[in-house]
Amino acid sequence: MSRTATVTRKTRETNITVTLNLDGSGKADLHTGIGFFDHMLDGFARHGLFDLTLHCDGDLNVDCHHTIEDCGIALGTAIREALGDKAGIVRYGSCMLPMDETLALCAVDLGGRPYFVYDASFAGQSCGGMDVQMAREFFYAVSYSAMMNLHLKVLYGENDHHKLEAMYKAFAKALSAATRHDDRIVGVLSTKGSI
Repeated sequence: MSRTATVTRKTRETNITVTLNLDGSGKADLHTGIGFFDHMLDGFARHGLFDLTLHCDGDLNVDCHHTIEDCGIALGTAIREALGDKAGIVRYGSCMLPMDETLALCAVDLGGRPYFVYDASFAGQSCGGMDVQMAREFFYAVSYSAMMNLHLKVLYGENDHHKLEAMYKAFAKALSAATRHDDRIVGVLSTKGSI
């Protein structure tokens, strides 16, 4: 069964098309107009072994907010749709990821109840032309549109680039673990019988 989804989101602020294959090989075709954000999404695809195509034409003449938030909504929707009924998946995943002096933690539950916890601080206002506060908005949008419980924390670090990249890669590894199939799981992994 193919675990692939294509989502189109068009508003007065953004025009986005995203295709996600959860069982890919880490290939990415990205164009958001924000080079650093493309770099973060490339790390997400590569380290999660997801195939990801994401093109966004956004109102960057205003700022990066609408582009990044709406890409999070579109990607989260694609994750939810690609998972289908979630039968046979492990459901939970976590990763503690080091990147030089930085250590980031991510934990995911694909149980269908959205919740988001975020703990990260940065030295600067932007990194590579991207507002660092937009990382929170992106992951919040992903978690709620994917209907996932997502916890992200930078335990320590100095370099803002390393902190941001560690979060995106930790999320990739945690999501990859949570979406993994286990033949021992019959139906969905829940005492409720559905997720």
